[in-house]
Amino acid sequence: MTMRQDFEEIVLFIRKLYNKPEGFIPLHAPVFMGNEKKYLNDCIDSTFVSSVGKYVDRFEEMVAEFTGAKKAIVTVNGTNALHLALLMAGVKTGDEVITQPLTFIATANAISYIGAKPIFIDVDCDTMGMSPNALRTWLKANIKPSIASKPINKSTGKEISSILPMHTFGHPCRIDEIIAIGEEFNIPVVEDAAESLGSYYKGKHTGTYGKLGVLSFNGNKTITTGGGGMILTNDIELGNFIKHLTTQSKIPHPWEYDHDNIGYNYRMPNINAALGVAQMEKLAYYLENKRHVAEKYRYFFNNMTIKFVDEFSNSKSNFWLNAILLKDRNQRNEFLQFSNENAVMTRPIWKLMYKLNMFKNCQTGDISNSLYLEDRIINLPSSVINEHN
Repeated sequence: MTMRQDFEEIVLFIRKLYNKPEGFIPLHAPVFMGNEKKYLNDCIDSTFVSSVGKYVDRFEEMVAEFTGAKKAIVTVNGTNALHLALLMAGVKTGDEVITQPLTFIATANAISYIGAKPIFIDVDCDTMGMSPNALRTWLKANIKPSIASKPINKSTGKEISSILPMHTFGHPCRIDEIIAIGEEFNIPVVEDAAESLGSYYKGKHTGTYGKLGVLSFNGNKTITTGGGGMILTNDIELGNFIKHLTTQSKIPHPWEYDHDNIGYNYRMPNINAALGVAQMEKLAYYLENKRHVAEKYRYFFNNMTIKFVDEFSNSKSNFWLNAILLKDRNQRNEFLQFSNENAVMTRPIWKLMYKLNMFKNCQTGDISNSLYLEDRIINLPSSVINEHN
């Protein structure tokens, strides 16, 4: 079979999977099949559509209960959540934060909001998330002993104040090893778990290993509030302080306007949280459905030379976006063109962060795996299958 025939077979399979012989198939569409309209109407009727209301509190409680986090703080989006989480981890202007070059730009942008600078460390090929081996190798070679609270980068003289790994496409990285390295070198870990609601590593939900973790509820995520994010932490006192900061640090009072810290207007409106509550009620179904989609892909690609990117040992992925590994960049580009011209939406993995103009001067380690994956990974349509199909 020629490569062109392989491409035709893949597109045909996707159309059968989604029971759509013609027309556009998106990468990941939101699904509203529960109480969304009911709760939105209730929210509108109550007039509490802004940052105060019962749905905000309920949404936080549901996510905390589901993930096992002791505290969940809802925000207007995942990038704001990352920004605030890094601040709470102790990142300051002029510091450096270790992250991965293979990530969505929000990860690096949030570091930049503080005036800190990212250092890009390679990923593991099987998880697409930060490599503990690459992290340890870089730290041993690049930090110098210091009496400061955080290690110092030999080449820049800057404090390294946080490690920010990302769980790529919902596949957990080796987060326990990263946490252990962070503890060894006295660097707190913030988890970018934006894509991984419903993913577990060694039986523990992503975003609950580090000092802080972050989720996203953007329109293309497993569940959505239109836009939105969440900070997870097991430090209740810290969580309460973060909640205070997201509300402009306003001291409660019946009428006075008094504020005790630089605050942030990062509160999620109640009307968005109403969507979140309805979506959380259906989350178990969505996750089961998406595992079914992944299983279909796994079986299909088992008989092809193109590799399906599967969850690895000790992990349970939410399979937010299913991915395949092509032979090289040329084959990747050929399939991207063919599938999109045939109205089946596919996308490459992100351009590596250090290749973007604003991050071109950032320090990197050996990033061979990231370069390899950048040339080969494609995301396939991964929406929940309509229950009537």
